Amino acid sequence: MFSIGDFAGLGRVSVRMLRHYDAIGLLRPAAVDPASGYRFYTADQLHRLNRIVALKDLGFTLHQVRAIVDDAVNVDELRGMLRLRRAELEGRISADAARLARVEARLRMIAKEGHMSTEDVVLKEVAPARVAALAATAASYAPEDIGPALTPLYPELFRRLDAAGVRGTGPALAYYEPAPGETGEVVVHAAMPVGVDPYAGFDFAVVDLPGIRSAATIIHRGPMDGAEQTLQVLARWIEDNGYRPVGYAREVYLDYHPDDAANGVTELQLAVDRG
Repeated sequence: MFSIGDFAGLGRVSVRMLRHYDAIGLLRPAAVDPASGYRFYTADQLHRLNRIVALKDLGFTLHQVRAIVDDAVNVDELRGMLRLRRAELEGRISADAARLARVEARLRMIAKEGHMSTEDVVLKEVAPARVAALAATAASYAPEDIGPALTPLYPELFRRLDAAGVRGTGPALAYYEPAPGETGEVVVHAAMPVGVDPYAGFDFAVVDLPGIRSAATIIHRGPMDGAEQTLQVLARWIEDNGYRPVGYAREVYLDYHPDDAANGVTELQLAVDRG
């Protein structure tokens, strides 16, 4: 048999952890010296320890781990638990990757502060447009909420337009509006200019998007997760020229690259009024 220190070394865990597992009945020592209270373990117990550590690293609670290693969970239940845990881990990895991308975009924005000139802003009138559109609701206007709600709408919109034999007459665009109530949610619209009238048989909306009498516009190049810097240039121009923004900016995808966002060219159009 091995002392608790030797067993901890062989199992690559801490003595403190083994004492805790003993206290909660997860891994009892094979023997305890009645005089000294020293714990002793056998080599066979390493099998149980290995399973405990592996399941714990998968994110199972110690209560779940105990049920599994004590065979209180059958094979089908364990397989289901592992599938669920894998899905949770994959979701977390995806969320962490998206969070890292947002941090990197913010860092790029900070590094480029002051490098874009407000001279790039153009004040102009935007004409009304008839568009085919699909809509969804995002939890907020933050990029991490807008992207997942808006991006899937475009391939679906293009598919439905193609099925209906409707062709676009201009570049795709996106526009936004607050959701009803005080929830902070935003209704996102993926749209394509079209030359058809509304028709009940369409599985998409055909709406007349109003024009903008005064729009502060600027060209953004690259992926939309870096648009905050371009919007900040607009903000400086708006403040410097005594305007105030009205609503959310429209995005007109002048050069659309769904598989290569770095080469995208987007015009941001933000309605403004005198403050």
